[in-house]
Amino acid sequence: MAAREAAKSAQNLDELRVLLEGFEGCMLRMTATRLVFADGNPRGRVMFVGEAPGRDEDIAGLPFVGRSGKLLDLMMQAIGLDRGQAYIANVVPWRPPGNRTPTPQETAICLPFIRRQIELADPDILVCLGQPATQTLLGTKEGITRTRGRWFRYDTGRREIRALATFHPAFLLRSPLQKRLAWRDFLALKKALTG
Repeated sequence: MAAREAAKSAQNLDELRVLLEGFEGCMLRMTATRLVFADGNPRGRVMFVGEAPGRDEDIAGLPFVGRSGKLLDLMMQAIGLDRGQAYIANVVPWRPPGNRTPTPQETAICLPFIRRQIELADPDILVCLGQPATQTLLGTKEGITRTRGRWFRYDTGRREIRALATFHPAFLLRSPLQKRLAWRDFLALKKALTG
């Protein structure tokens, strides 16, 4: 409830960041080094959202800067995008201890903030990276292997936009054979952005 009210009160992304920095309703804030709010261009046409920051992100205070971030950068470059043209965030903005998966309660507490962040950024296309982000933001129950490559509708609060589910770059580092499927997803993203 406190998270919903706080998120709703933010009039822009800077206010939302300040609110999150002072928000004490999520215990992950106490164990993380810093808030990992976002990176890239908040006016970009595409927004990528992952699950939660890892160790490298916690140190840098930016999402997707470790090995999986480097892969995401390469994937974006392959379709003519970079961080200056896209906006990148996570459902949970604090690193869980030991890089564990955020609990359903932690994710639920942070959900109003990422929803408001998407609403304020107002992208044309939302890309959910991995199963947790896909299930949380798109309300699916299916696994990522069934949802990846599919387009969904996402209501930002201002308008309805297209949303694409694809594999998380960290998964692709562990399962390189799946890169060909992620490549198809990124080609579909490129087509949607240019078409």
